[in-house]
Amino acid sequence: MKLKALRHGVAGFALSCFAATAAQADEPKELFFYNWTDYYPVELLAKFEKETGIKVTMDGYDSNETLLAKLQAGGASYDVIVPSHSIMRTLIEQNLLQEIDSPSLPNFAHVKPAFRNPDFDPGRKYSAPYLWGTTGFSYDSARVPGGKLDDSWKEFFEPRPELQGQVAALDTPSSVINAASHYLGVDECTENPQDAKRILELLQKQKPFLKMYSSDNTVDRMASGEVIMMQNWNGSTARATLQKSTIKYVYPREGVAMFQDNFAVPKSAPHPGNAKVFIDWMMKPENAAAVSNAIAYANGIDSDALLDKKWKVMDAINMPDEFAERLRPEKACSNQARELQDRIWSKLKG
Repeated sequence: MKLKALRHGVAGFALSCFAATAAQADEPKELFFYNWTDYYPVELLAKFEKETGIKVTMDGYDSNETLLAKLQAGGASYDVIVPSHSIMRTLIEQNLLQEIDSPSLPNFAHVKPAFRNPDFDPGRKYSAPYLWGTTGFSYDSARVPGGKLDDSWKEFFEPRPELQGQVAALDTPSSVINAASHYLGVDECTENPQDAKRILELLQKQKPFLKMYSSDNTVDRMASGEVIMMQNWNGSTARATLQKSTIKYVYPREGVAMFQDNFAVPKSAPHPGNAKVFIDWMMKPENAAAVSNAIAYANGIDSDALLDKKWKVMDAINMPDEFAERLRPEKACSNQARELQDRIWSKLKG
C-alpha cells in the first residue's frame, strides 16, 4: 500500500510539474513588471530578455500606498510587483497575491537564512526576497555651516534657519509618518488619536520649511544640489555620493526605519508562469549582485562576494556597527492605525 501510494504521489507531482510547464509554455513571451521608480537596472532586463526570450515592460510607482491602491482597484495587470514587508500581510489577507511557493524554485537555495522564513510571509508562500535598506536623511556637508549636522531627526523636522527652504521630504506617507513617530517617541502604528495629533502638528510645523515632497529622482536632487538636505534611502544616498563626495547619510539616534522589499505575483497576473521564471532568475547570485552593484542596496541572496568594493567603504551601505541598535524594522500596521495615517496625510497635503 505504501509503495502504491508513493507511486501515485510521484505521478501526481510529475503531472503537476508538467501542467505548470505547459501553462508557462502557453503564455505569450512577455512580462509586466511594476516596481519602485529607479529601483532596477534596465541593462539587467536586457540580459533577462536575452536569456529567456521573455520581453519585459516595466512601470514605476513611488509608494506602497500607490501599489496597494492600484491592486485594490482591480485595474492592474502586472505579473511581478515589489511590495515592502510592511504591506505584505495586507496583500495576503485581502487575497491580492498568488501563491508562488518560492522554496520550490531552484534558486531559492541561494537565499540567505535570515530571509527564508519571514514573519510577514511564513514559508515564503507568496514572496521572494529582493532588496533591503534604511530610510534616514542625507545632507551636503559642503553647504552646511560647520560642515556637520547632528545625528537626530530634529535637524530634519526643525531645520536650522539657513537650511529652511532647501529641504525635501519623501512623498511617501508611511516613511514620513514613521520618521515623525521615531522623533516623537510614539509607536509608528499608533491607534491613539492624540499621538496622531502630535504627529500632524509636527509635520504641519515643518511643511513651510520644505522645498518639496518627492520620492522620485532622490539621487539627482542631492547630487545636483537642488536641495541641501533630504529624507532619503541609504542606497539613493550612496549613489548620490558617487557624484558628490560631500554628501553624508544620517542614521538618526531616535530610530531609523529598516525596510525589506520583496517580489510577489498579483492575483490578476496575466503571465504567472513567466513571473516565476523572472523571480527564480533574480535569485541567482550573479543577478542579485548586479542589482546591488547598480543601485546600492543590499539583497537577500548569498552574493556578498560579488559586490563592488566601492559600496563597502560608504557608511550609507556599510552601516557602522554602533548604529545597529537604531534600526527599527517597519511594522505592518492595523487597519485602525492605517486609517489614522491616512487622515494625517490628507490633512497635511490637503
